[in-house]
Amino acid sequence: MYRYDQYDHQIVKERVSQFKGQVERRLSGELSEDEFRPLRLQNGLYMQRHAYMLRVAVPYGLLSSKQMRMFAHIARKYDRGYGHFTTRQNIQYNWIELEQTPEILADLASVEMHAIQTSGNCIRNITSDQYCGVAADELADPRAYMEILRQWSTFHPEFAYLPRKFKIAVNAAAEDRAAVRVHDIGLNLIKNDSGEFGFQVLVGGGLGRTPIIGSVIREFLPWQHLLSYTEAIMRVYNQYGRRDNKYKARIKILVKAIGAEEFARQVEAEWLDLKDSPSTITEAELQRVASYFAPPAYEKLSDSDAELQAQRAENKAFSSWLGRNVKPHKVPGYAIVTLSLKKTGTPPGDATAEQIDFVADLSERYSFGELRVTHEQNLVLADVRQSDLLALYKEAKAHGLATPNIGLLTDIICCPGGDFCSLANAKSIPIAEAIAERFDDLDFQHDIGDIELNISGCINACGHHHIGNIGILGVDKDGSEWYQVSIGGSQGNESAIGKIIGPSFSAKQMPEVVARLLEVYVRERIEDERFNDTVHRLGIAPFKDHVYATPIAGGSYQAGEDAYA
Repeated sequence: MYRYDQYDHQIVKERVSQFKGQVERRLSGELSEDEFRPLRLQNGLYMQRHAYMLRVAVPYGLLSSKQMRMFAHIARKYDRGYGHFTTRQNIQYNWIELEQTPEILADLASVEMHAIQTSGNCIRNITSDQYCGVAADELADPRAYMEILRQWSTFHPEFAYLPRKFKIAVNAAAEDRAAVRVHDIGLNLIKNDSGEFGFQVLVGGGLGRTPIIGSVIREFLPWQHLLSYTEAIMRVYNQYGRRDNKYKARIKILVKAIGAEEFARQVEAEWLDLKDSPSTITEAELQRVASYFAPPAYEKLSDSDAELQAQRAENKAFSSWLGRNVKPHKVPGYAIVTLSLKKTGTPPGDATAEQIDFVADLSERYSFGELRVTHEQNLVLADVRQSDLLALYKEAKAHGLATPNIGLLTDIICCPGGDFCSLANAKSIPIAEAIAERFDDLDFQHDIGDIELNISGCINACGHHHIGNIGILGVDKDGSEWYQVSIGGSQGNESAIGKIIGPSFSAKQMPEVVARLLEVYVRERIEDERFNDTVHRLGIAPFKDHVYATPIAGGSYQAGEDAYA
């Protein structure tokens, strides 16, 4: 993985010192909260309902065991013993005291980490496929390109005050696991007919108040021009994006207003002056950065799984875990393992300091000391020998990290919601916990099959509810908490925005609402048809009719405006 050079160390060290002085001036009263706010946001520090929240950057979701242990240390010393992994592949701490933030940033710097640009109207953490570099369906390893983008975008003076926050995702696999179609810029690494690598460029995707699937503005961009073309996109957005209304300030609004074709034309015109600039990536520079991501010392192993099949036959629980939490690796004899942070009874994405330390230990014993964060809020050990899978499973299970539910109903994506976030209209975590408890039957979940359930506490959509097969959005109705339900959303290659089924529900009604949606699916599905396939074949009417056919205990329905308008 990438290691800081002298410039990285100096920049981060100076930022820690700078922020320490800003905190001291705020505590002394020399800076007002209005003056301090943009300064703290530049360092990932938010004011939430009960305390400050600090968001730490995890570039493209990749971590070392040493960095992971620092997360555990911060959770113990400065928070309440846990951290929350996010849909941006970062980690958040929800109980931070302002006086301690400079010390926390200094601790992070000691392991080559920071919280820079995890907030504010700038280019945020660049996200990726959590399996990048090891996936069996990957065209090429995209991590060098992402690291080059990260270095280019960090402290870029021209893009430090954009109209609104800006998010970039990169994918290089046949299956899009980075959700590139719902990002401000989505980049698909591809190969043209001449065998040359480049990127398909999508722009204007996003969720939030106005969910939109991104538009392709260039089918093939030679990789050498990745930075210059991205800069051209940013310049057009920076110049013409709205600053008079933050709800209309994202690039998706600009692209929608003028049309993708006209936006592409403006980008191409801007690019003419940048195409052959010093930002052109050379082969030497690409190889220099790529050297940080050289494959680990893989052993030459047989891909024979006779022993593994015997273990599966003897242990049904282990077999279920293999089927759900283990994915194919591009190197024979190895596997990719996802550790579930979705055990029933725990908030999705949360991990205790003890669990975080334990995962660091696992990564050193089983995965070359590296791990990844997924945007589904789980953790990944990317390089596990198949012969070690049973031992790993037993250890992970003992620490509550081996629930075999990846991709199933209780693998719920969920933002912190109203329990913490001052922007939230409603709580998210209790809804996730109630649904998980209602359907805490792995046999039932496996019978239902792949289904994505996403929950957001407000229209900002940190829980990606728009692209959940079942999406739940917290809404405020006359000062009380209600929940709007959509179905048919999806991420990946077939990204789609879900459709709202009707009036919203009370918190107590939500488990029964999900149950009724599933009843229609089980009744109407054809053979191995997935939930979304059934929704697309039938439309939402049968689901809506069944949900609202008879009253659900826990409250009457609450009509309201279409939050997606």
